[in-house]
Amino acid sequence: MRCASVFRRSAAAPIAAAYATLAVLVAAGALTGLDQWAVDHLMPGGPGTGPPPSLLEAAVPLLHAAWNRPLDLVANVVTLPAQALVAFALVAVCCLVLLRRGRRGAALAWAIAWVAGNAVEVLCKSVLARPHLYRHGLPIPAFESSFPSGHTLRAVLLATAAAAALPRARWWLAAWVTAAIVLLEVDGMHTPSDIAGGLLLAGLLIALVRRVAARP
Repeated sequence: MRCASVFRRSAAAPIAAAYATLAVLVAAGALTGLDQWAVDHLMPGGPGTGPPPSLLEAAVPLLHAAWNRPLDLVANVVTLPAQALVAFALVAVCCLVLLRRGRRGAALAWAIAWVAGNAVEVLCKSVLARPHLYRHGLPIPAFESSFPSGHTLRAVLLATAAAAALPRARWWLAAWVTAAIVLLEVDGMHTPSDIAGGLLLAGLLIALVRRVAARP
């Protein structure tokens, strides 16, 4: 009952509704035109038309990364902290810092939010498929089940958790997460709807964490 009360009284409820609505729109193809336009005009060189990464490739940093262009190099380096294992280690460090400062509730809330966010990402990608997107007439398999963007989710959660542990670094963290999200789009890693989904899911978890952490 207490968790339900926290959910209702925070910003989480409308964000959750927005996320669910976006997921339905993506699955129904309502945003396919926008995503296809982004593929055609906002991704220099375009995304690859190969198969989506395996679980191992998705988990191991840079194992599935492309290095064909200077843009790939920049994008891979900037988004490296948002890779699953790297981000996990960095969030764990943030939680330890919060623990050492006596903020056990915040540390526990961030740990739970991290696990929950990644679980929701995996679940959505396993059950939600969008209509095909194309590059030069060829379908892009990697975008068939790429909603929400886990890179975006992890980047925002990591930046916010790090800002809670190291408030003086918040502007540097904001600059990094902004650059990472832009590069996810420009380098062809994710579509606009993927990124929007990652932002909403991260916003939902952050709203819950802040509400819980503010309680005595």
